[in-house]
Amino acid sequence: LSICHEAYEESLAAAGVPIRTFFAANKLIVPISKSSAEYLRPLFCGDKIGVTLKAKRLTADTYAIDFEITRLEPKPSKPAANVRTCHVCIRADTRERTPIPPELAAWIDSTTA
Repeated sequence: LSICHEAYEESLAAAGVPIRTFFAANKLIVPISKSSAEYLRPLFCGDKIGVTLKAKRLTADTYAIDFEITRLEPKPSKPAANVRTCHVCIRADTRERTPIPPELAAWIDSTTA
């Protein structure tokens, strides 16, 4: 899951979402509400891996991210793992649900394009 979280942050940053300030500026917390992982093939220390992700809106305030982890060397292989994380947008001050902000919604939409 930590590998997936790193890929998530890198994808947000690559899309122009300033992750260092975005969440604080929007008074937003986006915790994982559910996760699942299917481990298909072993990975070994030192393996080079690739992570692809696709996000999908579930409701006005929730979304899911599907990750595929693949070993890259010695040659690209079949997926080693499929992971899904579900996220809920809540306000940092009240902990009440809040709609997905436009910048985050744009990132979600861009991952499926």
